[in-house]
Amino acid sequence: QVQLVESGGGLVQPGGSLRLSCTASGNFFSIGTMGWHRQAPGNQRELVAVISGGSTNYADSVKGRFTISRDNAKNTVYLQMNSLKPEDTAVYYCNIVSTSLTRVYNSWGQGTQVTVSS
Repeated sequence: QVQLVESGGGLVQPGGSLRLSCTASGNFFSIGTMGWHRQAPGNQRELVAVISGGSTNYADSVKGRFTISRDNAKNTVYLQMNSLKPEDTAVYYCNIVSTSLTRVYNSWGQGTQVTVSS
């Protein structure tokens, strides 16, 4: 079993910055793809950014403003969010794919609220 703990959400003014963190713990051997998704009220959950190996991909709406990174030694994925806009307001969820010797885990964090408002 794999547990994810997120942190870093909060209230920020437009143009501000936040950094989200997500740390995995549990019985896994390795971590593969790590990503961040978000869900605003009334909307479907959408992919924000993903990192796999040395490759990253971003939603068009956040390109140039958000940066995803990972620290493999800490089993942690980060999302640096700059130039935040009100439309970035949502609950942000991390997603990590990890493997043990016998199975693959697709794990989700509990979600952290990001609110961009003046």
